[in-house]
Amino acid sequence: MLNQRIPGITFLPCLFEHTYFISFFKNVFMRSKKQSLIAVLMATFIFFIQCSKILEKPVVDDLSDHNKKNPFNEHKKSLVSDGKDIFRFDTFGDEDFWSGLLHIDKAIAGANHGGFGPGISPKTALAVGLKVDADALPPEVIAAIRSGAINLDDPATTIALLKLNAVLGVKGNFSSEGNLQSIGITCASCHSTVDNSFAPGIGKRLDGWPNRDLNVGTIISLTDNAQPIANLLHVDEPTLRNVLSLWGPGKFAAVLFMDGKAFRPDNKIAANLIPAAFGLRGIDLATYTGWGSIKYWNSFVGNLEMHGKGNFFDPRLNDPAKYPIAVENHFYNVMNTPDLITPKLDALRAYQHSIDAPKPPAGSFDKFAALRGRRIFFTKAKCDNCHASPLYADNKLHTAAEIGIDDFEAMRSPTGKYRTTPLGGLFAREKGGFYHDGRFATLLDVVNHYDRHNRLNLSRKEKADLVEYLKSL
Repeated sequence: MLNQRIPGITFLPCLFEHTYFISFFKNVFMRSKKQSLIAVLMATFIFFIQCSKILEKPVVDDLSDHNKKNPFNEHKKSLVSDGKDIFRFDTFGDEDFWSGLLHIDKAIAGANHGGFGPGISPKTALAVGLKVDADALPPEVIAAIRSGAINLDDPATTIALLKLNAVLGVKGNFSSEGNLQSIGITCASCHSTVDNSFAPGIGKRLDGWPNRDLNVGTIISLTDNAQPIANLLHVDEPTLRNVLSLWGPGKFAAVLFMDGKAFRPDNKIAANLIPAAFGLRGIDLATYTGWGSIKYWNSFVGNLEMHGKGNFFDPRLNDPAKYPIAVENHFYNVMNTPDLITPKLDALRAYQHSIDAPKPPAGSFDKFAALRGRRIFFTKAKCDNCHASPLYADNKLHTAAEIGIDDFEAMRSPTGKYRTTPLGGLFAREKGGFYHDGRFATLLDVVNHYDRHNRLNLSRKEKADLVEYLKSL
């Protein structure tokens, strides 16, 4: 654990892996000085060659000729590939909700294209956090955007982007005449973003990264038919729209549609940050409060939040005191024929498990401070009591008292506790803050919290070094 390398910092692991050179050196020094010098030089050369091989060796599946032909590996690759398509493009049949009930397709099209209102231009779509996949754009479209020949203030351009399947997480369905008939949403709407390589909000896909720009509340508010949701929550429409407006970018209130609680006891909005979908291989608890595995949560979200057409059963939701909305609407036992979700869950999980946590950009942290911070992480700060390497998580649940915060969100879950969130790729999810609700704006705020709660007595320099280590993960 303690000899784990920080990328680009040290060859230290190689020293441990090549301790056999120590005994080799002892024998060498028994010979003549000339022979010793030659041997040492040769050993050193071999040592660095071996270290280089270790450092440069990619962490990938064995793709030898034998394993390329291995049926199990072929099945695994196929499963991941299928899961990728599901993650990016499968709506699970949720068009009936987003278009049939909420009429979001009509809001996008606008009155001039068979819908209502002004329509949603690309500029408006980008402003509410939707992203565009640059790789889905033909060269002539890219050239036209650059030259200004394409009008980014025209909803017709948004419709054209939907035809190209270029809007992350939003799938348009068109008639044979090319008219927008409906839209559905996919996993990628919340759990993918882009690298902004073409323009802000337009670039190459970054699957698994939480879209902390996405304003889900504003998008739902585009509907001209909010009353069914208001009725479900037993509120009037103005109240519903006010709640949706308070979520803000990068947040969603999944449990609201189970328990009806829109606000925390301190009167702040009860919405949580959209979580990352990367670095989950080996993680047993997929949500902030440990509702279940990633396969369970995919089914929960696909059925109850995206409103796809599948089968879902969780008797824990059949609790009228804790989950009155879920009980009234039989969310604890959902049945659809055909089931468009359950048969896809294994492939979806395989793809999500294939997405590693991203590495921080070069120059985004101080390497030497991170090396010092690493020692603090594993010793004085005792962070590894919960964030144990290599997952930087312990797959355990913890009471609110253990981590020094209120238990409001924990008690909304069946577990009544919080899980340990893995720390890989923190830089990719720093927008909006840390913890489930973003209550800590910076990593230093998190460190200060635990310094107080656990009485660590960290110095200012130790805190700064620990932050740099966290930034390196």
